[in-house]
Amino acid sequence: MVITDIKVRKLFDDGPMKAIVSVTFDDQLVLHDIKVISVREKNFIVMPSRKKADGTYRDIVHPINAEFRGLLEEEVLRAYEEEAARSAAEAEIEAIESGELSGQY
Repeated sequence: MVITDIKVRKLFDDGPMKAIVSVTFDDQLVLHDIKVISVREKNFIVMPSRKKADGTYRDIVHPINAEFRGLLEEEVLRAYEEEAARSAAEAEIEAIESGELSGQY
């Protein structure tokens, strides 16, 4: 199974959840709602899950071996970091253009 596309759907500034991501496999299957979580300066992914009647959560889908999970996590985190950097650069450009950062240079 080959990852053919990764889309960072939403970025978050506050709290431990940093992004929601969709991953396409073989240009034929899309997995939505993978979450990027940051705890103690470490990022990791959390697979989509559903809340059960007893209040616990159960993954809807998940990798069945450590090798594929590592590959998926590596690719999703790379896409998240690229999108976060792009978004930060855009925000800085907008701040400069609007004059918010004019006194800082």
